[in-house]
Amino acid sequence: MTTRGQVKAGTGESDTMKVKEFEGKNVYIVGGSSGIGLSTAELLSSRGSNVLIFARRKDRLESALERMEGRRKSGVQRLEYAQLDVTRHDEVEKVMGEAVRDFGPPDILINSAGRALPDYFENISFEQFDESMKLHAYGCWSTIKALLPYLEERHGYIVNVSSVVGFLGTFGYTDYSASKFAVMGLTESLRGELKPRKVGISILCPPDTDTPGFEMENRNKPPETAALGESAGLLQPEEVAGALIRGMEKGRFFIGPGSVRMIYLAKRFIPWLVNLVMDMEVRKVQKKA
Repeated sequence: MTTRGQVKAGTGESDTMKVKEFEGKNVYIVGGSSGIGLSTAELLSSRGSNVLIFARRKDRLESALERMEGRRKSGVQRLEYAQLDVTRHDEVEKVMGEAVRDFGPPDILINSAGRALPDYFENISFEQFDESMKLHAYGCWSTIKALLPYLEERHGYIVNVSSVVGFLGTFGYTDYSASKFAVMGLTESLRGELKPRKVGISILCPPDTDTPGFEMENRNKPPETAALGESAGLLQPEEVAGALIRGMEKGRFFIGPGSVRMIYLAKRFIPWLVNLVMDMEVRKVQKKA
C-alpha cells in the first residue's frame, strides 16, 4: 500500500510513507458523521475504500452512511458505522477491538472528531477546557493506542486533524488551541517513532471550514475572533477532504489546505510579523467597540 517518499525542501513533503492507492483498503474515520470527516468518507467511498465511520450520535451516523452509499464505487465495498465516544478511553479500546474483529483491521486511521466553542478566556469553564483536551488530544492518543499494532502490521497510515490554531495561537480559542497544539505535538513525536516501523503519519491543519460545527462555533464568537477569521477565508469540507487525500498520496507530513501552508511558513520564519498583523486587527475591532 505504501512506499517511501523523498524529502523536498520547502514543500512539506515527508520521508514517511505514501499511500499508493485507496481501493480495497480499510479506512477508519473517527468523527466521520459530519463535516470534514464525512466529506473524506464520501470521497474515499468513491475511490473504492472500505470505510467505517465513528461518532456519538446514531442518527447522524445513519444519515452519513446514506450519503456514503450514494458515492460507493462498487457493490463489494463495505461501508459501515459504529457509535463511539472518543473521550472515553475504555470505550475506545472496546469499540475498536470489536471493529477490528467484525470489519477488519485498518489500513488507514483518520482522527477527525472535534468541535470549537470560542469565547474570552474568563468565560471558558474548566469543564469546557477539559472536554476539549479529551476530545482532541486524548481522543487521538486513545485511537492510535488501540489500533497501532494493526497499522504497523499492515504498514498503514494515520492522519490527525488539528487546525490553523494548532500552530497559531488565536484570540478567543484558548481551550481549543491548547488541545490542537497538543495534537500537533503528539503527531510530530509519533512521526519519528513510526518512521522506522513503516507507518505513515500526517497532520491536517484546515482553516475555517463551512461545516455544521462551524455554524455552532460562530454563535458566541468574540468580534475580535470573527475579524481574524474573515481575513483567512472559508473553505468547503470537500476542498479540505481533497487536500487530505492528495497529501497522503504525496507523503506530506504537514497538510495545509488553501493558504494555510503560507501561514504556517510565515509563523515559522517571521512570527513577529504574523503577531503584528493579528494584534493590529484585534486593536481595530476593540477601537470600534
